[in-house]
Amino acid sequence: MNYLNGLNDKQKEAVLCTHGPLLILAGAGAGKTKTVTHRIIHLIKEGIPGNQILAITFTNKAAKEMRERVILNLEKEGLQEEKPFVSTFHSLCVSILKEQAHSIGVTRHFTILDESDAISLIKEALKERDLDPKQWEPRKIKGVISRSKNEFITQSAFEKDAVSPFEKTIAMIWKRYAELARKENAFDFDDLLLNVVEMFTKHKDILEHYQEKWKFIHVDEYQDTNIVQHELLKLMALAQKNALAIDSLCAVGDEDQSIYSWRGADIRNILDYETVYPNAQILKLEQNYRSSQRIIEAASAVI
Repeated sequence: MNYLNGLNDKQKEAVLCTHGPLLILAGAGAGKTKTVTHRIIHLIKEGIPGNQILAITFTNKAAKEMRERVILNLEKEGLQEEKPFVSTFHSLCVSILKEQAHSIGVTRHFTILDESDAISLIKEALKERDLDPKQWEPRKIKGVISRSKNEFITQSAFEKDAVSPFEKTIAMIWKRYAELARKENAFDFDDLLLNVVEMFTKHKDILEHYQEKWKFIHVDEYQDTNIVQHELLKLMALAQKNALAIDSLCAVGDEDQSIYSWRGADIRNILDYETVYPNAQILKLEQNYRSSQRIIEAASAVI
């Protein structure tokens, strides 16, 4: 177990805790990525096939860094296993949608709308309804739609609850925007996650396929997950009666670093981890490799 020599006691404990739900709490500079990387290596050394391991990050840069670290350490250990699937939430959902496109009535060669593409479709929807884009600003409409999707609110649910003329107009434009996107065989970024969650909810056989495929799931920066991402993970990880359907779910995060509420992050996801995943083990990485003790104490006092 030479690959464990560079870890401190708490990191080593997290690496060796390979089954059940686990929450690793760690601030910036505490070696989170190193710990997750070594945990993946340890699983493979213990005989877990690499293709049963999933690691989810928030940015392409973070995914690339973790993937490279895993591959480098596998090579150091002389392991030629199939590589784990390391990706962002959105890339993961693109992969799933391409594999299961037929189940939601699209082709696997769908396109992904960037912000300007989405705004253009909303402008088209406004034009069809003779609504002035200066009064009904497309970017603001897109923001309302995006926030709603991140809170796991569908167009039909939004329309049902719409009371004010503003909300009813948004619901109408959203409906047409969705029709135009479907006509082009396209999804916006928020649709990628929402469609997978809806697919898993409606098609138990598809959900069970991925629960069987990825038995060990790791999630970085858990404090920044939104409601849809949280639902996606619950579906993938839990069976009936809150029993863990997979062998291990490892979430890594820091409740003091949640700064993305403006884009849908919900701090309750990490605060309620033990409630959602009973018998979860909680480990704290408190040794810092980036900042002096004086800086740590000052930052903690501010927090």
